Amino acid sequence: MLDEPTRDRLLAAAENLLLSSDYDEVSVRAINTAAGMNPAAVHYHFGSKEALVAALLERRLAPLWAAELTRVTERRQTGWVPGVAELVDVIMGPFVGLVAEPHGRLHVRLLARLVLGRRPVSWASGWFGFAPWVELLRAARPDLSADEAKARWMLAFDLIVQTFSAGGEAKALRSFVIAGLDAP
Repeated sequence: MLDEPTRDRLLAAAENLLLSSDYDEVSVRAINTAAGMNPAAVHYHFGSKEALVAALLERRLAPLWAAELTRVTERRQTGWVPGVAELVDVIMGPFVGLVAEPHGRLHVRLLARLVLGRRPVSWASGWFGFAPWVELLRAARPDLSADEAKARWMLAFDLIVQTFSAGGEAKALRSFVIAGLDAP
């Protein structure tokens, strides 16, 4: 098993540097130096800067959505059929709180960079994958194929992440995303 305290130090150093500098201005070397590590530590423990940022985001963001995703997934297993608006609320709710605080705003910007840039990262958390969301949307809209449901979620996630990272209006966004997911 990899040394967790070392990973924690690298994640903390990266987060601190990214709070004060733009993503492109923060180098792997700077992260290693700020963590008091050798120049190869980020690559050894994470593989790349993008993978380090993905680990940081999972650590900070996955818990915000995990409980709600588990709740709606468990309800679905009992036969409950979700409404599209409820699914959108599960996703958008945490964003509202995140953008109100400095670390949260950073996390949303970093998430936007990875999602909108189509960065090739591996997520460990189910929240960051499409499978549970596609299944839930298809329960609400059984007329949609899996491919159509996934395409709609991709567009919705892109719009949500982009809007929140730019400080956009949540109420208008919610209505627009619900309409897009629930359109005929």
